[in-house]
Amino acid sequence: MDLDEGAEAIESFTGGETVAVPCEGDSIVEPHEGMEFESEDAAKIFYDEYARRVGFVMRVMSCRRSERDGRILARRLGCNKEGYCVSIRGKFGPVRKPRPSTREGCKAMIHIKFDKSGKWVITRFVKDHNHPLVVAPREARQTMDEKDKKIQELTAELRNKKRLCAAYQEQLTAFMKIVEEHSNQLSKKVQNVVNNLKEYESIELELLQHR
Repeated sequence: MDLDEGAEAIESFTGGETVAVPCEGDSIVEPHEGMEFESEDAAKIFYDEYARRVGFVMRVMSCRRSERDGRILARRLGCNKEGYCVSIRGKFGPVRKPRPSTREGCKAMIHIKFDKSGKWVITRFVKDHNHPLVVAPREARQTMDEKDKKIQELTAELRNKKRLCAAYQEQLTAFMKIVEEHSNQLSKKVQNVVNNLKEYESIELELLQHR
């Protein structure tokens, strides 16, 4: 699917019906609580396209992971003007030249959650922004700034490392189990030899007593 084509459509599923973001000039399909997507990425694509049409830049924000396997269970997607920049000051004043802040404490966002049905569902939608919205051509706009891209790259790398670590841990556990089984078998054989020796010594001692 080419998002640059006039007949672009980003699909999700709400009650079995396909929901699409219409081409420019048509009405904009807004997110709403209960809207479903096939994947987290599908939700990101939808909200990013919605952001482009409305006039803001999407920011991929915090997520909640499974404590068992590290899978992402919920995610917040919001405006890049969310939050505030915190000034870093030294003991005798600013330690670096201050830059214009792009953060304005905007609360606009959607919260998506992985549902037991296997789909991703919008559980909360905050529409209003506290700053002007500017619709820019796609060519002049970046979905994410460089910091967001770097965070996503590092997050993906960390996820892969965790999966690799989990695989190694599983292999190590299986190996330790095999070693333990062999150790138990060896212990049984050694114990059998000891018992046989004791029995032999007992018989030998009894024969000596009868001589």
